[in-house]
Amino acid sequence: MAEPIVQTSLFAYPTYDAMLEALKAENRNPVYSRGQNPTVEVLERKLAALEQGESCKCFGSGMAAVSAVFLGLLEAGDHILFVNHTYGPSVKLAKHLERFGISHDLLLDLEPGDVERAMRPNTKLVWLENPGTMLFRTLDLAAIADVARSHGVLTCLDNSWASPLYQKPIIHGVDIVVHSATKYIGGHSDVVAGAVISTARRMEKIFFGSYMLNGGILAPFDAWLLLRGLRTMPVRMQRHEADALRVAEYLRSRPDVRAVYHPAFGEPSASLTGYSGLFSFELASGGFDEVRRFINGLRRFRIGVSWGGIESLVISPNRGNNLAHLDEQRMPHALVRLSIGLEGADVLIEDIGSSLAAIAS
Repeated sequence: MAEPIVQTSLFAYPTYDAMLEALKAENRNPVYSRGQNPTVEVLERKLAALEQGESCKCFGSGMAAVSAVFLGLLEAGDHILFVNHTYGPSVKLAKHLERFGISHDLLLDLEPGDVERAMRPNTKLVWLENPGTMLFRTLDLAAIADVARSHGVLTCLDNSWASPLYQKPIIHGVDIVVHSATKYIGGHSDVVAGAVISTARRMEKIFFGSYMLNGGILAPFDAWLLLRGLRTMPVRMQRHEADALRVAEYLRSRPDVRAVYHPAFGEPSASLTGYSGLFSFELASGGFDEVRRFINGLRRFRIGVSWGGIESLVISPNRGNNLAHLDEQRMPHALVRLSIGLEGADVLIEDIGSSLAAIAS
């Protein structure tokens, strides 16, 4: 009933000729587990099917997946256009690549016309998040994909927030999908992983051009944990969605909350078929001190990075010493991000109410 864990570093062949034949297509044949492994392959086939893509490669982290796209498909002189608020380390990697002649811009104006105007002659990749990091603003994926395609530019979308269940970017024209499988695919905060899904031809280029050379592989046992996570993902996502909407509606009703940033309350996105448990809200008054007091006053929420597990988490982009960066990103100083787990909406609402009351007193 469960896939076997093929915990081996290499695979032996009955004859030298057979091994040489396997080496001709190391992206399809198990030779060494830095390339292909049967347990990981099962996961890759499932994720490709869920995203309606031709091929998938899994990695040892979400950032290894991001790195594989950048390093496998770009070269000196190329330009990346980030559209929407983007996961910080992805942008940091792009800044690192400046030393190798790859440039980038971050666009926070999200209309297709804005994307059109931001394109450069050397733009080779448009990187998207839908919804975006922290403020969860949504995009018209199909329209932006059309703009990029008219320029001969690839599009890649980080689909970690929605999971493959609530958004399938490829059917809306996006070329490449990336996941931090650490989040909802794993779902239990016990594995770190990433995935890239695209056409078989493009994934072959990534396989030989960056995956095999960078060595950011997914271990067989970690792949098994993700296969286990996929079994419960539909019921977990339903609960994350329902409870997060209840908590978000509660926050909207409070006079001490200025705004709630949840895709359900913004411009509708044609590509989203549901909502995950991650959203943010803004305290009506105050700054870092009030944010810190609110977070420290919670008892049901754990304080930590990441999201997508069964436990509820809280964090803020306000670190107390980065207000200029928040302003540059057009983010409120009193912003708090919540990841709604499976403890139940009632206990989480009670916890939030108690902490909000405490900072007001």
